[in-house]
Amino acid sequence: MIPLCVPEIKGNEWKYIKECLDTNWVSSVGSYVDKFERDFAKFVGSKSAVVTVNGTSALHLALEVLGIGEGDEVIVPSMTFIAPVNAVKYVGAEPVFVDICRDTFVMDADKIEELITPKTKAILPVHIYGNIVDMDKVMEIANKYNLYVIEDATESLGSIYKGKHTGTIGHIGCFSFNGNKLITTGAGGMLVTNDEQLGKKAKFLSTQSKVTLENKGFYHTDIGFNFRMPNILAAMGCAQLENIEEYIKIKRENASFYYELLKGIENITLPIEKSQTRNVFWLYSILIEDGFPVSRDELIKIMFEEGIETRPFFIPVHTMPPYKNCRCGDLSITDEVSLKGINLPSSVSLKKEEIKKICEVLRNI
Repeated sequence: MIPLCVPEIKGNEWKYIKECLDTNWVSSVGSYVDKFERDFAKFVGSKSAVVTVNGTSALHLALEVLGIGEGDEVIVPSMTFIAPVNAVKYVGAEPVFVDICRDTFVMDADKIEELITPKTKAILPVHIYGNIVDMDKVMEIANKYNLYVIEDATESLGSIYKGKHTGTIGHIGCFSFNGNKLITTGAGGMLVTNDEQLGKKAKFLSTQSKVTLENKGFYHTDIGFNFRMPNILAAMGCAQLENIEEYIKIKRENASFYYELLKGIENITLPIEKSQTRNVFWLYSILIEDGFPVSRDELIKIMFEEGIETRPFFIPVHTMPPYKNCRCGDLSITDEVSLKGINLPSSVSLKKEEIKKICEVLRNI
Protein backbone atom coordinates (compact mmCIF):
# COMPACT_ATOMS: atom_id res chain seq x y z
CA MET A 1 0.00 0.00 0.00
CA ILE A 2 1.29 3.45 -0.93
CA PRO A 3 0.41 5.47 2.21
CA LEU A 4 -1.22 8.89 2.13
CA CYS A 5 1.36 10.72 4.24
CA VAL A 6 3.81 9.19 6.71
CA PRO A 7 6.67 10.78 8.66
CA GLU A 8 10.26 10.91 7.47
CA ILE A 9 12.76 10.05 10.23
CA LYS A 10 16.30 10.17 8.95
CA GLY A 11 18.38 12.60 11.02
CA ASN A 12 19.37 13.08 14.66
CA GLU A 13 16.07 11.92 16.16
CA TRP A 14 17.56 8.83 17.83
CA LYS A 15 20.60 10.73 19.08
CA TYR A 16 18.66 13.60 20.65
CA ILE A 17 15.99 11.37 22.18
CA LYS A 18 18.67 9.06 23.62
CA GLU A 19 20.28 12.08 25.26
CA CYS A 20 16.97 12.82 26.97
CA LEU A 21 16.72 9.23 28.16
CA ASP A 22 20.34 9.11 29.31
CA THR A 23 20.01 12.31 31.33
CA ASN A 24 16.45 11.68 32.63
CA TRP A 25 15.25 14.98 31.12
CA VAL A 26 12.16 13.44 29.53
CA SER A 27 9.33 15.61 30.86
CA SER A 28 8.32 19.21 30.19
CA VAL A 29 11.54 20.79 31.45
CA GLY A 30 14.75 20.44 29.46
CA SER A 31 17.11 22.11 27.03
CA TYR A 32 15.36 20.80 23.92
CA VAL A 33 12.12 22.59 24.79
CA ASP A 34 13.87 25.96 24.70
CA LYS A 35 15.94 25.00 21.66
CA PHE A 36 12.92 23.87 19.65
CA GLU A 37 11.14 27.16 20.38
CA ARG A 38 14.19 29.20 19.38
CA ASP A 39 14.93 27.19 16.24
CA PHE A 40 11.31 27.18 15.09
CA ALA A 41 10.92 30.93 15.64
CA LYS A 42 14.06 31.49 13.60
CA PHE A 43 12.82 29.27 10.77
CA VAL A 44 9.42 30.95 10.36
CA GLY A 45 10.69 34.42 11.24
CA SER A 46 8.66 35.13 14.38
CA LYS A 47 9.80 36.89 17.54
CA SER A 48 8.25 34.34 19.92
CA ALA A 49 7.39 30.65 19.79
CA VAL A 50 5.72 28.54 22.47
CA VAL A 51 5.62 24.74 22.22
CA THR A 52 2.40 22.95 23.16
CA VAL A 53 1.26 19.37 23.55
CA ASN A 54 -0.64 19.46 20.22
CA GLY A 55 -1.93 21.82 17.57
CA THR A 56 -5.42 22.02 19.08
CA SER A 57 -4.01 23.24 22.39
CA ALA A 58 -2.05 25.92 20.50
CA LEU A 59 -5.30 27.17 18.95
CA HIS A 60 -7.10 27.05 22.32
CA LEU A 61 -4.20 28.93 23.91
CA ALA A 62 -4.24 31.59 21.17
CA LEU A 63 -7.90 32.35 21.78
CA GLU A 64 -7.34 32.51 25.55
CA VAL A 65 -4.35 34.82 25.20
CA LEU A 66 -6.39 37.24 23.08
CA GLY A 67 -9.23 37.24 25.60
CA ILE A 68 -11.83 35.77 23.25
CA GLY A 69 -14.72 34.17 25.12
CA GLU A 70 -18.42 34.07 25.95
CA GLY A 71 -20.55 36.13 23.58
CA ASP A 72 -17.81 36.62 20.99
CA GLU A 73 -17.86 35.40 17.39
CA VAL A 74 -14.95 34.06 15.34
CA ILE A 75 -15.13 33.79 11.54
CA VAL A 76 -13.78 30.42 10.33
CA PRO A 77 -14.04 28.25 7.20
CA SER A 78 -16.31 25.23 7.36
CA MET A 79 -14.05 23.06 5.21
CA THR A 80 -11.29 22.37 7.70
CA PHE A 81 -10.25 19.77 10.18
CA ILE A 82 -12.57 20.37 13.12
CA ALA A 83 -9.85 21.42 15.62
CA PRO A 84 -9.98 25.21 15.08
CA VAL A 85 -13.77 25.23 15.26
CA ASN A 86 -13.74 23.17 18.46
CA ALA A 87 -11.17 25.54 19.96
CA VAL A 88 -13.57 28.45 19.40
CA LYS A 89 -16.21 26.58 21.39
CA TYR A 90 -13.71 25.67 24.14
CA VAL A 91 -13.49 29.35 25.11
CA GLY A 92 -17.25 29.86 24.93
CA ALA A 93 -17.26 31.79 21.65
CA GLU A 94 -19.33 31.02 18.54
CA PRO A 95 -17.96 30.06 15.11
CA VAL A 96 -19.36 31.83 12.07
CA PHE A 97 -18.73 29.93 8.84
CA VAL A 98 -17.45 31.59 5.67
CA ASP A 99 -17.20 30.03 2.20
CA ILE A 100 -13.98 29.00 0.44
CA CYS A 101 -12.27 29.78 -2.87
CA ARG A 102 -12.73 27.10 -5.51
CA ASP A 103 -9.14 27.27 -6.77
CA THR A 104 -7.29 27.16 -3.42
CA PHE A 105 -9.87 25.47 -1.14
CA VAL A 106 -9.21 28.05 1.61
CA MET A 107 -11.27 30.83 3.20
CA ASP A 108 -12.62 33.34 0.65
CA ALA A 109 -11.43 36.65 2.10
CA ASP A 110 -13.87 38.57 -0.11
CA LYS A 111 -16.79 37.00 1.78
CA ILE A 112 -15.61 37.80 5.31
CA GLU A 113 -16.84 41.39 5.67
CA GLU A 114 -20.50 40.54 5.09
CA LEU A 115 -20.42 38.26 8.16
CA ILE A 116 -18.99 40.80 10.62
CA THR A 117 -21.23 41.99 13.47
CA PRO A 118 -20.53 43.86 16.72
CA LYS A 119 -19.92 40.42 18.28
CA THR A 120 -17.10 39.54 15.87
CA LYS A 121 -13.75 39.50 17.66
CA ALA A 122 -11.46 37.46 15.40
CA ILE A 123 -10.87 35.89 12.00
CA LEU A 124 -9.37 32.41 11.95
CA PRO A 125 -8.01 31.58 8.47
CA VAL A 126 -6.98 27.95 7.95
CA HIS A 127 -4.31 27.30 5.30
CA ILE A 128 -5.32 23.75 4.33
CA TYR A 129 -3.27 21.28 2.29
CA GLY A 130 -0.44 23.85 1.94
CA ASN A 131 -2.63 26.46 0.20
CA ILE A 132 -2.66 30.04 1.49
CA VAL A 133 -5.50 32.42 2.36
CA ASP A 134 -5.36 35.94 0.85
CA MET A 135 -3.78 37.41 3.99
CA ASP A 136 -3.52 40.97 2.65
CA LYS A 137 -7.29 41.09 2.41
CA VAL A 138 -7.76 39.38 5.78
CA MET A 139 -5.46 41.85 7.54
CA GLU A 140 -7.09 44.81 5.77
CA ILE A 141 -10.50 43.72 7.10
CA ALA A 142 -9.10 42.97 10.56
CA ASN A 143 -7.53 46.41 10.80
CA LYS A 144 -10.70 48.11 9.57
CA TYR A 145 -12.86 46.45 12.23
CA ASN A 146 -10.23 46.10 14.98
CA LEU A 147 -10.28 42.29 14.90
CA TYR A 148 -7.66 39.72 15.87
CA VAL A 149 -6.30 37.25 13.30
CA ILE A 150 -5.27 33.74 14.36
CA GLU A 151 -3.75 31.70 11.54
CA ASP A 152 -4.10 27.93 11.61
CA ALA A 153 -0.94 27.10 9.65
CA THR A 154 -0.93 23.46 10.69
CA GLU A 155 -0.98 22.18 7.10
CA SER A 156 1.06 24.98 5.54
CA LEU A 157 4.35 24.89 7.45
CA GLY A 158 6.88 26.00 4.83
CA SER A 159 4.36 27.86 2.67
CA ILE A 160 5.22 31.52 2.08
CA TYR A 161 2.97 34.50 1.34
CA LYS A 162 4.71 37.57 -0.10
CA GLY A 163 7.96 36.81 1.70
CA LYS A 164 6.41 35.79 5.03
CA HIS A 165 5.82 32.30 6.40
CA THR A 166 2.20 31.42 7.02
CA GLY A 167 1.48 31.74 10.71
CA THR A 168 3.52 34.94 11.06
CA ILE A 169 1.19 37.38 9.28
CA GLY A 170 -1.68 37.56 11.77
CA HIS A 171 -1.48 38.31 15.49
CA ILE A 172 -0.86 34.64 16.34
CA GLY A 173 -0.09 31.55 14.26
CA CYS A 174 -0.57 27.91 15.26
CA PHE A 175 1.09 24.71 14.02
CA SER A 176 0.77 20.97 14.60
CA PHE A 177 3.47 18.29 14.61
CA ASN A 178 1.20 15.27 14.32
CA GLY A 179 2.68 12.22 12.60
CA ASN A 180 1.42 13.17 9.14
CA LYS A 181 2.68 16.77 9.14
CA LEU A 182 5.74 18.13 7.30
CA ILE A 183 7.80 17.67 10.46
CA THR A 184 6.60 15.64 13.42
CA THR A 185 7.16 15.15 17.12
CA GLY A 186 4.60 12.35 17.23
CA ALA A 187 2.22 14.77 18.89
CA GLY A 188 2.82 18.43 19.55
CA GLY A 189 2.12 21.96 18.48
CA MET A 190 3.53 25.48 18.39
CA LEU A 191 2.15 28.97 18.88
CA VAL A 192 4.08 31.82 17.24
CA THR A 193 3.68 35.59 17.43
CA ASN A 194 5.58 38.78 16.68
CA ASP A 195 4.09 40.40 19.78
CA GLU A 196 6.53 39.47 22.55
CA GLN A 197 4.01 40.31 25.28
CA LEU A 198 1.49 37.88 23.77
CA GLY A 199 4.28 35.29 23.57
CA LYS A 200 5.13 35.69 27.26
CA LYS A 201 1.47 35.45 28.21
CA ALA A 202 1.05 32.31 26.10
CA LYS A 203 4.08 30.65 27.73
CA PHE A 204 2.79 31.57 31.20
CA LEU A 205 -0.73 30.23 30.60
CA SER A 206 0.55 27.07 28.90
CA THR A 207 2.56 26.10 32.00
CA GLN A 208 -0.31 26.30 34.53
CA SER A 209 0.36 30.02 35.16
CA LYS A 210 3.05 28.89 37.56
CA VAL A 211 5.25 31.26 39.56
CA THR A 212 8.17 29.61 41.37
CA LEU A 213 8.80 31.24 44.74
CA GLU A 214 12.15 31.73 46.45
CA ASN A 215 11.59 28.59 48.53
CA LYS A 216 10.78 26.65 45.29
CA GLY A 217 7.06 26.55 46.06
CA PHE A 218 4.54 27.09 43.26
CA TYR A 219 2.10 30.00 43.22
CA HIS A 220 -0.60 30.48 40.56
CA THR A 221 -1.97 33.91 39.68
CA ASP A 222 -4.32 32.82 36.87
CA ILE A 223 -6.20 29.77 35.66
CA GLY A 224 -3.63 28.13 33.43
CA PHE A 225 -3.37 25.04 31.25
CA ASN A 226 -1.19 21.96 31.15
CA PHE A 227 -0.24 22.45 27.50
CA ARG A 228 3.49 21.80 27.94
CA MET A 229 5.45 19.74 25.42
CA PRO A 230 7.78 17.11 26.94
CA ASN A 231 11.51 17.55 26.37
CA ILE A 232 11.69 14.16 24.67
CA LEU A 233 9.24 15.29 21.97
CA ALA A 234 10.97 18.65 21.59
CA ALA A 235 14.22 16.73 20.99
CA MET A 236 12.58 14.98 18.06
CA GLY A 237 11.28 18.32 16.80
CA CYS A 238 14.78 19.80 16.82
CA ALA A 239 16.06 16.89 14.73
CA GLN A 240 13.16 17.11 12.29
CA LEU A 241 13.60 20.85 11.86
CA GLU A 242 17.20 20.32 10.76
CA ASN A 243 15.89 18.63 7.58
CA ILE A 244 12.84 20.79 6.88
CA GLU A 245 14.25 22.59 3.85
CA GLU A 246 15.01 19.25 2.19
CA TYR A 247 11.48 18.03 2.95
CA ILE A 248 9.97 21.18 1.43
CA LYS A 249 12.09 20.75 -1.70
CA ILE A 250 10.93 17.15 -2.09
CA LYS A 251 7.26 18.05 -1.55
CA ARG A 252 7.43 20.72 -4.22
CA GLU A 253 9.32 18.48 -6.67
CA ASN A 254 6.73 15.74 -6.20
CA ALA A 255 3.93 18.25 -6.80
CA SER A 256 5.59 19.30 -10.06
CA PHE A 257 5.91 15.66 -11.10
CA TYR A 258 2.23 15.05 -10.32
CA TYR A 259 1.35 18.11 -12.40
CA GLU A 260 3.35 16.96 -15.43
CA LEU A 261 1.72 13.53 -15.38
CA LEU A 262 -1.84 14.69 -14.71
CA LYS A 263 -2.13 17.88 -16.78
CA GLY A 264 -4.40 17.52 -19.74
CA ILE A 265 -6.66 14.88 -18.19
CA GLU A 266 -10.19 16.13 -18.65
CA ASN A 267 -12.40 16.81 -15.63
CA ILE A 268 -9.58 16.81 -13.07
CA THR A 269 -8.74 20.16 -11.45
CA LEU A 270 -5.17 20.37 -10.18
CA PRO A 271 -3.89 22.53 -7.28
CA ILE A 272 -2.32 25.89 -8.03
CA GLU A 273 0.37 28.16 -6.70
CA LYS A 274 -0.60 31.84 -6.82
CA SER A 275 1.85 34.60 -7.63
CA GLN A 276 4.03 35.86 -4.77
CA THR A 277 3.43 32.65 -2.82
CA ARG A 278 5.20 29.36 -2.22
CA ASN A 279 2.85 26.41 -1.77
CA VAL A 280 4.47 23.59 0.18
CA PHE A 281 1.86 21.13 -1.23
CA TRP A 282 1.62 19.30 2.10
CA LEU A 283 -0.99 17.09 0.42
CA TYR A 284 -1.41 16.95 -3.34
CA SER A 285 -5.12 17.74 -3.59
CA ILE A 286 -7.25 17.51 -6.73
CA LEU A 287 -10.91 17.87 -7.68
CA ILE A 288 -12.78 15.12 -9.54
CA GLU A 289 -15.23 17.10 -11.65
CA ASP A 290 -18.69 15.97 -12.78
CA GLY A 291 -17.57 14.77 -16.23
CA PHE A 292 -14.96 12.33 -14.91
CA PRO A 293 -15.92 8.67 -15.62
CA VAL A 294 -16.24 7.80 -11.90
CA SER A 295 -17.21 9.74 -8.81
CA ARG A 296 -14.72 10.85 -6.17
CA ASP A 297 -15.82 8.09 -3.77
CA GLU A 298 -15.68 5.44 -6.50
CA LEU A 299 -12.15 6.62 -7.27
CA ILE A 300 -11.14 6.20 -3.63
CA LYS A 301 -12.30 2.55 -3.81
CA ILE A 302 -10.46 1.92 -7.08
CA MET A 303 -7.28 3.46 -5.69
CA PHE A 304 -7.49 1.28 -2.59
CA GLU A 305 -7.88 -1.84 -4.72
CA GLU A 306 -4.73 -0.75 -6.59
CA GLY A 307 -2.82 -0.43 -3.31
CA ILE A 308 -3.03 3.37 -3.07
CA GLU A 309 -4.26 5.16 0.04
CA THR A 310 -6.18 8.38 -0.62
CA ARG A 311 -8.47 10.55 1.47
CA PRO A 312 -11.48 12.73 0.65
CA PHE A 313 -11.49 16.44 1.45
CA PHE A 314 -12.80 17.45 4.86
CA ILE A 315 -16.52 17.08 5.45
CA PRO A 316 -17.82 20.62 6.08
CA VAL A 317 -18.06 21.30 9.80
CA HIS A 318 -21.39 23.13 9.41
CA THR A 319 -23.01 19.81 8.43
CA MET A 320 -22.01 18.10 11.69
CA PRO A 321 -24.39 17.84 14.70
CA PRO A 322 -22.59 20.24 17.09
CA TYR A 323 -22.44 23.03 14.50
CA LYS A 324 -25.58 22.75 12.35
CA ASN A 325 -27.18 25.80 13.93
CA CYS A 326 -24.20 28.14 13.67
CA ARG A 327 -24.45 31.37 11.70
CA CYS A 328 -22.94 31.23 8.22
CA GLY A 329 -22.82 32.81 4.80
CA ASP A 330 -23.50 31.11 1.48
CA LEU A 331 -21.43 27.91 1.64
CA SER A 332 -22.18 26.56 -1.83
CA ILE A 333 -18.52 26.35 -2.90
CA THR A 334 -17.65 24.59 0.36
CA ASP A 335 -20.41 22.04 -0.20
CA GLU A 336 -19.38 21.42 -3.81
CA VAL A 337 -15.62 21.17 -3.30
CA SER A 338 -15.91 18.90 -0.27
CA LEU A 339 -17.72 16.32 -2.42
CA LYS A 340 -15.19 16.46 -5.28
CA GLY A 341 -11.85 16.75 -3.49
CA ILE A 342 -9.38 13.91 -3.02
CA ASN A 343 -5.89 13.95 -1.48
CA LEU A 344 -3.25 11.82 -3.19
CA PRO A 345 -0.20 10.22 -1.49
CA SER A 346 2.24 12.94 -0.47
CA SER A 347 4.87 11.50 1.87
CA VAL A 348 8.38 12.92 1.72
CA SER A 349 9.51 9.33 1.07
CA LEU A 350 7.15 8.96 -1.92
CA LYS A 351 9.04 7.55 -4.91
CA LYS A 352 8.73 8.75 -8.50
CA GLU A 353 7.68 5.22 -9.52
CA GLU A 354 4.82 5.39 -7.03
CA ILE A 355 3.66 8.75 -8.40
CA LYS A 356 3.72 7.22 -11.90
CA LYS A 357 1.55 4.33 -10.68
CA ILE A 358 -0.97 6.70 -9.07
CA CYS A 359 -1.21 8.83 -12.20
CA GLU A 360 -1.49 5.77 -14.46
CA VAL A 361 -4.58 4.65 -12.51
CA LEU A 362 -6.17 8.07 -13.08
CA ARG A 363 -5.22 8.09 -16.77
CA ASN A 364 -6.55 4.57 -17.33
CA ILE A 365 -9.90 5.55 -15.82
